Amino acid sequence: MTEPRPILRLDKWLWQARFVKSRALAAKLVEGAGVRVNSNRIAKPAYNVGAGDVLTFALGERVVVLRILALGTRRGPAPEARGLYEDLSPPPPSKDLSRPVPVAGGRPDKRARRRFDAGQTDALD
Repeated sequence: MTEPRPILRLDKWLWQARFVKSRALAAKLVEGAGVRVNSNRIAKPAYNVGAGDVLTFALGERVVVLRILALGTRRGPAPEARGLYEDLSPPPPSKDLSRPVPVAGGRPDKRARRRFDAGQTDALD
């Protein structure tokens, strides 16, 4: 007889893996934007996930693709949380330096103008 696969609620796993700051925000992420588990759209935070499942969701401006490696027992420190998943996300796009970055006042500052005129990146970028 096979042993049952360990499972955990999706919102709880997202919280334990430190993708959101609270379980309530994890539930909003699942209900609002939606999360895909093994390419099936999930709208319920109580959906059960386990090791081997692939999650796809939008976090800010990026699309995050993860494979669950383990289920956590607690919301521990970040290095422990990184061990719960394997990141399969595509690399972020490079910055567009063809024009200055607008600042709060709408005008580029002196440093941004110099970078734009020189056409090169800065050590702080």
